[in-house]
Amino acid sequence: MNGKLYLVPNTLDFGMEGAAVDLQAVLPLQAIAVAARLTVWAAENAKTTRAFLKRVHEITPLTQPLQSLQITELPRPPKGGRVDQSAEWKKLLTPCLDGQDLGLISEAGLPAIADPGALLVEAAHAAGIEVVPLSGPSSLLMALSSSGLNGQSFAFVGYLPVEAGTRAARIRELEAISHKQQQTQLMIETPYRNGALLQALLTTLKPTTRLSISCGLSLPGGFTFSATVATWRSAKKELPDKVPAVFSFLA
Repeated sequence: MNGKLYLVPNTLDFGMEGAAVDLQAVLPLQAIAVAARLTVWAAENAKTTRAFLKRVHEITPLTQPLQSLQITELPRPPKGGRVDQSAEWKKLLTPCLDGQDLGLISEAGLPAIADPGALLVEAAHAAGIEVVPLSGPSSLLMALSSSGLNGQSFAFVGYLPVEAGTRAARIRELEAISHKQQQTQLMIETPYRNGALLQALLTTLKPTTRLSISCGLSLPGGFTFSATVATWRSAKKELPDKVPAVFSFLA
């Protein structure tokens, strides 16, 4: 019999120095217990996965010493054009095909959500391997639920272009879609560019469009601020440049 592919949630405090949260405050006990027993992993980053498992061990002892666990990093996106990586993704599933359960983990939040692990999940379904998602934090859905914007219709659009003119054009395009479909648009940015994206949104969006930003969710000092663009402009709020944020708006 094949093993199962477990989608193991991670905390949202990746890279937040001195801001590590209590694992039991953000992860269900079931997720912690599954993580403690898995001995084979597919990970976005092996180093941060080991750090996560050390925290798991403090609550529920690992079934094997950390040094003996098999942690394989996900294939990196190819440079210079498209390359068929299906064989590499399928190879990661070898433990499952040999009857072992395999854990998939991202650096933060739920695996396969705004995360390359989705390709491993696709490969698992193609190979007839059962996929088991475990409950845990997702910054995108937490931001949406705390925004007060339309949670019945929404789209995650990832990163916006960095070049100012192209970025402004994309923002106007998304605002038009949002207005026509009454659809909330969600996006993320590298933390050091949080301020630049905020200014681009305030400059480009219409004053009546509702803008919400969630920053450092589940971390000490985390917040969500939702208001019209006009109110944002007068509030002159600044965003930290080292804390992840989710931006969303509804025209």
